[in-house]
Amino acid sequence: MSRWLLAALALWAVSGGDSLPVCNYPPRLLCSSWKIAMACQVEKQCTNFYRRPQAADPVSLSLYYESLCPACRGFLVTQLFPTWVMLSDIMNITLVPYGNAQEKNVSGKWQFECQHGEPECKGNMIETCLMYQLKDFDRSFPVIFCMESAGSVVENLAACLQVYAPTTQLAEIMACVTGDLGNKLMHHNAQLTDALNPPHNYVPWILVNGKHTDALQERAQSALFKMVCEMYTGEKPDACKDGGAESQFL
Repeated sequence: MSRWLLAALALWAVSGGDSLPVCNYPPRLLCSSWKIAMACQVEKQCTNFYRRPQAADPVSLSLYYESLCPACRGFLVTQLFPTWVMLSDIMNITLVPYGNAQEKNVSGKWQFECQHGEPECKGNMIETCLMYQLKDFDRSFPVIFCMESAGSVVENLAACLQVYAPTTQLAEIMACVTGDLGNKLMHHNAQLTDALNPPHNYVPWILVNGKHTDALQERAQSALFKMVCEMYTGEKPDACKDGGAESQFL
């Protein structure tokens, strides 16, 4: 799938969904991100820029969330995904859909009870199975973004797959969701969530470089783009050097 749609939909989502923008980045930003280069169809001219060795570890962000939690959806759609579109070369993201759910083992199989009811449990399972089946985060995250930005997270799966992962079979995802594999994957998410130190008190719960503090949480939810740029210790990409880039997503 052409990468220009990622940048276009990210901008569209955070601007209220009124229109799909074309490539309108200034020339100095065209090679600041691989996704911008793809959006503006200048990726061949930026090849040397992206083939140079990475000088520093990327900033890592882990999001513990629930698929139907309004605050979780707001952060993912308006902060996390747009920042990833611009800065994926200097950041790594881990998504753990589970949040405040509870589990119990019944006859050797895990049963889950979610804060926002059964539709949320299904949404959590779908997004978990998407990440497992697609393997590549560059493929699964746009589908999850598409679902979370829609009116109905669960019901929009088929349409989002058609746009972002057209070769993926819906039946394969749903077989994971309803089968033993999905059950085991969600139990693993429960274990990851229960192992948080400090324990999570709310969702979204955000770890930056493996750490959670109130200050990091507040900063990530209010100005994630700026935070990632400032925390990256290598040479800053051009998107970080230009204040106008961040304003396009605020």
